[in-house]
Amino acid sequence: MSEPARSLPSESGSRPAPGPLRDWLSAMKTHSPAEAARREPKAGHGAAETAWSPRVVAPAGPSQAAEPEDADISELMAENLMLKAKLRLEADRQDELQAILAEEIRTLRAHIQDEIGSLDELRAEQAEIRAERERVKAEREAMQAERERAAVERSALSSERDALREERDLWRARTEALAQPLFQMQKR
Repeated sequence: MSEPARSLPSESGSRPAPGPLRDWLSAMKTHSPAEAARREPKAGHGAAETAWSPRVVAPAGPSQAAEPEDADISELMAENLMLKAKLRLEADRQDELQAILAEEIRTLRAHIQDEIGSLDELRAEQAEIRAERERVKAEREAMQAERERAAVERSALSSERDALREERDLWRARTEALAQPLFQMQKR
């Protein structure tokens, strides 16, 4: 479809190429697809919109001649080709942006997975610390209970020792009381 639009002006040498077709042909000659891909999206987009905008063509009336109809048709074809080229460029830009966005999303997912892994490790460490703290607390409570038992046992032993001392003192006093008459008789 693009070949007839390009060859139309050269076939009829008497007629000059219409304005938009001439603009489109010169734009196609000066800009290759590789150059369009290298341009920044915003810079190329703004320049293209300021340089060209679609025009509205009035419907052909019965009074128009065949030659102006051909000019309008060639202009419409040129505009159509220009719109298709712009659409292709926009689709390429959109594909590039989607690829960049997909890569950014992959990077963010990897970063989030790393952060979740770090968070899981931190939670595991906190659980270990809590378990260690509970173990130390249980040991401390067990030692305190044992110390209290030892204090009770020491108190019981102390009271038993005191009772044994009292009993010893009582037996000593009895033996002395019984032994005293024996020693008194021997002295005489």
